[in-house]
Amino acid sequence: MNEMTRRQWARLALGGIAAGALTGAAADRKSSIVKGVQIGAQSYSFRDRPLDDAIRAMNEIGLSSCELWSGHVEPKDLDRDARRVWRITTSLNHFRLIGEKFKSAGIELYAYNYSFRDDFTDQEIQRGFEMAKALGAKAITASATVNTARRVDAYARDYKIRVGMHNHSNIRPNEFATPDDFARAMEGNSEYICINLDIGHFTAAGFDAVDFLQKHHNRIVSLHIKDRKRNQGDNVPFGQGDTPIKQVLQLLSKNRWK
Repeated sequence: MNEMTRRQWARLALGGIAAGALTGAAADRKSSIVKGVQIGAQSYSFRDRPLDDAIRAMNEIGLSSCELWSGHVEPKDLDRDARRVWRITTSLNHFRLIGEKFKSAGIELYAYNYSFRDDFTDQEIQRGFEMAKALGAKAITASATVNTARRVDAYARDYKIRVGMHNHSNIRPNEFATPDDFARAMEGNSEYICINLDIGHFTAAGFDAVDFLQKHHNRIVSLHIKDRKRNQGDNVPFGQGDTPIKQVLQLLSKNRWK
């Protein structure tokens, strides 16, 4: 791909959008499905603004799918103990109302980004699934640790919600970065322990995103698309890095993988 600005990318994507039916106030909008591939956003990309403004921006861009970052849901500047208390005690109606905001905007809230860590209590893990269900999300994505997978799987089975483990590029014990990290997390667990593959980080860590996608597409709940250089290189504009963005999108389109 050649270098693209954000505006050029939006024109390219939205120029190929297929019509899709939506309900509610945004029923006349089109779905951001391009050549069979659902294009959406992780709301972390809109972290410079509050939730209502982020939803408004997604509407202006024309996106019809969102993976909701927990930072848009939880109060800011809480310490670890206070955040745990907030998660466990806040009414689930708080999350239902947020889900309604997305529905009214004609945006599918596909996944909730809730990152399970080793210090999570069982109650805090379970609460993540209750939040996702209240939001109406179909999946959870998580910058989790490998060691949490077995504990998370017990609740994923109960709630029948798939959890996509998100990778970063730095290869460290108990963190997701390599194909072996994903394999260890999925081994011995149910089909609900899955992958949220960041193809930019995967490339920067020295791995082949196209090959991995071909082998494991049935366990991937979502892809994060960014361009990075190999060998832990920087994030760069689309087309300036080594990430096989074009090949990945073409593979999804050709095979109609969800």
